[in-house]
Amino acid sequence: MPADQITVVGVGANGWPGLTPEAQTAIHKAEVLMGSTRQLALIPTAAVRVAWPSPLSEALPRLLKEYSGKQICVLASGDPTYHGIGTTLVRLLGPDAVHVIPHPSSVSLACARLGWPQDQIQVVSLVKNPVEHLHPHLTPDRRLLVLSRNAQTPAEVAHLLTARGYGASQLTILEQLAAPTERIRTTPATNWPTTSAGPSADRATLATPATSALPLGWSDPIDPLNVIAIHTPADAPVLSTSPGLPDDVYENDGQLTKREVRAVTLSRLAPVPGQLLWDIGGGAGSIAIEWSRHHPSCRAIAIERDPARADRLARNATNLGVPVTTVVGAAPTALADLEPPHAIFIGGGATAAGMIEACWTALRPGGRLVTNSVTLETDALITQWHTRYGGDLIRLEVHRAAPLGTMTAWRPSLPVTIWSVTK
Repeated sequence: MPADQITVVGVGANGWPGLTPEAQTAIHKAEVLMGSTRQLALIPTAAVRVAWPSPLSEALPRLLKEYSGKQICVLASGDPTYHGIGTTLVRLLGPDAVHVIPHPSSVSLACARLGWPQDQIQVVSLVKNPVEHLHPHLTPDRRLLVLSRNAQTPAEVAHLLTARGYGASQLTILEQLAAPTERIRTTPATNWPTTSAGPSADRATLATPATSALPLGWSDPIDPLNVIAIHTPADAPVLSTSPGLPDDVYENDGQLTKREVRAVTLSRLAPVPGQLLWDIGGGAGSIAIEWSRHHPSCRAIAIERDPARADRLARNATNLGVPVTTVVGAAPTALADLEPPHAIFIGGGATAAGMIEACWTALRPGGRLVTNSVTLETDALITQWHTRYGGDLIRLEVHRAAPLGTMTAWRPSLPVTIWSVTK
């Protein structure tokens, strides 16, 4: 192993006895041992011990520079490249500068205890993410493993599930996996007591309280080192990650791209994992939110000039479990310093001076631009741009059945013109 290579050793809750001979040798050779206070306490060594400061992301480059030239060993929980610091170090230093010695992850240990197939479960990390991050993953008869932030996480998860109509989900809390103090307990989500600050069943208010209250029949507190297994009921309500969520899941003041138009618009934007969308004239944020729900790595920036709408947009994003960056300002001026996007949706303000020119210039090669119009003025503008750059130009009309006296008739919505083009 090169002298300047950092070794990352995965450690389980069983500490030193659970390490392989290779891992133990690497620790013995280290001059500097870095890790969390809990991990360092598990390891006997004469090396200099450095406990992680907070926030770690800002301090890590400084620590590596401070101990440059020393044989450094970094401790990680379980598999260092699975939601772990091994990935961070490789990103900072490159793969040749990091040697990883993995340990079974908490995910593999949990699946082994439960008899769950790892390739058929969804893992969701709440270590740094808010509990609402669960929302896009909740579907009927699904198995999820949640990486907890602390002892309060199971209660937060239980309250969110109950508010969402998933209270019959079976929660299994797996604590101190592989340690002598390992414990596994199961309960329905509804067994967790609610508080006066508890969440409403209304989807628009899905915030959850941070509470350590225990389910009925549980007397011992939950260990901070825990993993949550969720098995959702087969008859739970569906809120798909496919485009076209019901309009009523969005808090809005009428500035909302309606369900059917939204589905067609997103099909033209073509969400791709890892790509970035600009949603200009964000309104309630439905386009940015449903783009982001397509895949956890999809990112969106919503540009909205009205501060009240921007706040409402941010609440919608939180309640539907996705991180959308909101920029308060008027486009195209507000676009100046933003990261170049892979796709742009202009839902409002297309006729502003220089708007389409600025979007076309900022769009990455191969990117998609989609503009919706309900006015003759915007229709005329995008027709000109269609003549210049091509693409698809369609007119979409939606009729809904509605009462007419004692009978039913079709009520038309405003027709929408959609121009979509690839750069």
